[in-house]
Amino acid sequence: MQEFSIKDLEHFTGIKAHTIRAWEQRYSLLNPRRTSTNIRFYTSDDLKLLLNVSLLNQNGHKISHIASMEENEMRHALQDLDAVKNKEEHWLGMLKISMLNFDEQLFRSVSSTFEQQHGLSDLLLKLYLPFMGQIGMLWLTSAICPAHEHFVSNLIRQRLYRAVDELDPIDPGYSGSVFALFLPEREIHDISLLMVHYLLRSAGYKSLFLGQSVPLEDLTQLDKQFPGLHCVAYCTTYPSEVGVKDYLARVLRESHGTSLQFHFSGRVFEGVESPDGKIACHGNGQSLIGALLNL
Repeated sequence: MQEFSIKDLEHFTGIKAHTIRAWEQRYSLLNPRRTSTNIRFYTSDDLKLLLNVSLLNQNGHKISHIASMEENEMRHALQDLDAVKNKEEHWLGMLKISMLNFDEQLFRSVSSTFEQQHGLSDLLLKLYLPFMGQIGMLWLTSAICPAHEHFVSNLIRQRLYRAVDELDPIDPGYSGSVFALFLPEREIHDISLLMVHYLLRSAGYKSLFLGQSVPLEDLTQLDKQFPGLHCVAYCTTYPSEVGVKDYLARVLRESHGTSLQFHFSGRVFEGVESPDGKIACHGNGQSLIGALLNL
């Protein structure tokens, strides 16, 4: 049985710890257990319940009413949210549960159902990309361990490889924009970049997936073969927040005299002003994809 602190619940659900405590005291919504040393903890069932409560509360249900619901009543209330825009939050919650329990069957069931209803592109943009962003934050706050991230990343990676393989090859006479998808040195988390690769390829663009730890000098060598090449990176752990400006300055130095254009995305680039017309920064994958598809 997995054990979670109240801070873990806050990171997973977005509900502040003091609100969770208030709901416990006022409505007996959760019943935390205690360790042999009297430290409070919560279970996976508690987390699942809180994720569902949060979704209903966001969509107009009063917490007093939610707390009085029987299990079947809550299930029906959740099913009635099909037409609500925030329904993605429910799917994201179920993906989190599948990750915590290493439940491949649940992960595949949630993914396939969402894909059948909305299509593969929406599965990537509205579910997987936000999910990977949340996983990054959960990992940084130690709410999950690397094994959780590796488990779901490999499931997503399997689906993406199959999707890319099913696409028609790019015509030899292609003359449109070309994208080189890379990760900086010391960055190995390529799953979000692989999603961007599929979305570009499915839109008909020529996308070169270069993968992990690509030196900047390797990109500059592509400039002559692909003038105006768009170099795209989706960063998770490198550069760090304190190192972003130095890294972007280095990119400008290394690419000086070339026609390369750079597009950076990831949490560390949120709110960062582009230092030059050669570089564009995006705080999330949706913003990055929107910009790339409109070039």
